[in-house]
Amino acid sequence: MKRFPASCAAALLAAACFAGTAAGEGPGRGDRYSGAPWASRSPVLGRHGMVCTEQPLASLIAVDTLRRGGSAVDAAIAANAALGLMQPVLNGIGGDLFAIVWDPKTKQVYGYNGSGRSARGRDLAQMRAQVESAYQRAGRPTRPHIPPVGSLSVTVPGAVDAWFALHQRFGKLPMAQVLQPVIDQANDGVVVTQLVADYWKGNMAAFERWAAVIEESANARRTYLIDGRAPAEGDVFRNPDLARTLATLAREGRDAFYKGGIARTMDAYFRRIGGDLRYEDFAAHAGEWVQPLSVPYRGYEVHELPPNGQGGAVLQMLRILQGYDLKAMGAGSADTLTAMIEAKRLAYEDLARWYADPAFAKVPMDALLSQRYADERRRLIRPDRANPDIGPGEPRLRDGDTIYLSTADADGMMVSLIQSNYRGMGSGLVPDGLGFMFQDRGELFSLDPASANVYAPGKRPFHTIIPGFVTKDGQPFLAFGLMGGDMQPQGHVQVLTNIIDFGMNVQEAGDAARWRHAGSSEATGEASAGIGSVEMESGFDPAVKAALARRGYAIKPGDGNFGGYQAILFDAARGVYWGASEMRKDGQAIGY
Repeated sequence: MKRFPASCAAALLAAACFAGTAAGEGPGRGDRYSGAPWASRSPVLGRHGMVCTEQPLASLIAVDTLRRGGSAVDAAIAANAALGLMQPVLNGIGGDLFAIVWDPKTKQVYGYNGSGRSARGRDLAQMRAQVESAYQRAGRPTRPHIPPVGSLSVTVPGAVDAWFALHQRFGKLPMAQVLQPVIDQANDGVVVTQLVADYWKGNMAAFERWAAVIEESANARRTYLIDGRAPAEGDVFRNPDLARTLATLAREGRDAFYKGGIARTMDAYFRRIGGDLRYEDFAAHAGEWVQPLSVPYRGYEVHELPPNGQGGAVLQMLRILQGYDLKAMGAGSADTLTAMIEAKRLAYEDLARWYADPAFAKVPMDALLSQRYADERRRLIRPDRANPDIGPGEPRLRDGDTIYLSTADADGMMVSLIQSNYRGMGSGLVPDGLGFMFQDRGELFSLDPASANVYAPGKRPFHTIIPGFVTKDGQPFLAFGLMGGDMQPQGHVQVLTNIIDFGMNVQEAGDAARWRHAGSSEATGEASAGIGSVEMESGFDPAVKAALARRGYAIKPGDGNFGGYQAILFDAARGVYWGASEMRKDGQAIGY
């Protein structure tokens, strides 16, 4: 594999060394003797199976599932359940789930949209009035934006439905066997890792700041605090309530959550605290199998899920970038970054204008992903200066905190799965005795009646979480993802170009320095901030940052919000899986 250009590699290595040599911090990291000097490690290799998750113990549970005869889907469910226990600051069964599965029998990719809907008993006028009341209770200025906590932000959790739908189609082991290791861990306890401890502390502090909006907090404190404080690194966290909930699912199946005792408990909880979700909302929930969208990119087919998610933005960006010779322009160069940032800005304006629940709005994805439309949008990019005036296009007129994991098994099945509570731990609301927190995904609705993503009863909000998949010549090539809100599409594109255009291996592609543009229009109704700003990690050449600043971008140092990457690459010629895990997280790739 080709390496990152020397100037960028040197900058990354220097940043790593200098970061550790400040007064009192000791020496920097040691040297690597193979591969790119700035990469955290080499890829993990395996022939029979591979698992990449954000927690080593979750990866181990998933690998054990494979070795007991489970499929890649079984392993993905086990890992997802484990992560909900180990890092509830990011995900859990109170959230939603999206997945792409490569099935070696049919040689096709299958997509599942496991996102839930809003309460059917609350209309837009009621929501707007309740939002205003919530801000008043919090003593904050009223905003046309659903608060990030409390019952107004809660939609029906779709993850459990997605587990059972995926398992019914692609599972091998009984669900009771898939979930039992996590049930045992929930009772015995798991050790809290460094990054998760930091997230946990920050989330609990945020809940305190929004306490006036959260209708009930005693359950969250009882479930997630140890002796009245957030768990610290090295603490042992137990969640016997979650163990009982998972045991019920293992014993009684999907309907226990949506139509049985768990649904009744959730209904009673919302009635008790004055929320609007009801038993009927849970009973009516159904996820759906969807056909992934795809576009060609330099001999590969890149697959993403259709709206209500934002995966289409990845494909729009790639369509635009197809018109540039990025390899010749150079990885990390000012010209390459200008093309990528401007492509992001163009795609995100369309995202804010068009992306929504297709059951409520006509989303012109065929037109948005057409080559003709990409060619028109590319003409708005200037190679030497940021375009100060970028808005959404009109394709109809012209054309007629989250977890990510990947698994693969000995049969060739590969899974790309992402699952989240949305903002951090979620809404702050924990139903009585169930051991999980409800998501706050409903915050992503717009309150503007003119928006495609405007709140409506029984509607799915715009979604940020997106799994990715790549095929080549009819064979699976890459199951990958990069979580982190609006970082996800721009992160997907950075990883893909690192591999396809710049020849990095699967681990180097995730370790390379990242940028994140902010300031585009939002699907929730916030207007564009013009050119916006670009956060850049320290590994970029200072001269490149200076060149981008001269082109009109506001360059900022990175604050750590550059996503979490996991990936499995399949070498079809040799029948070998190459696994990678995010160096910025606590994760681990394990192959055998």
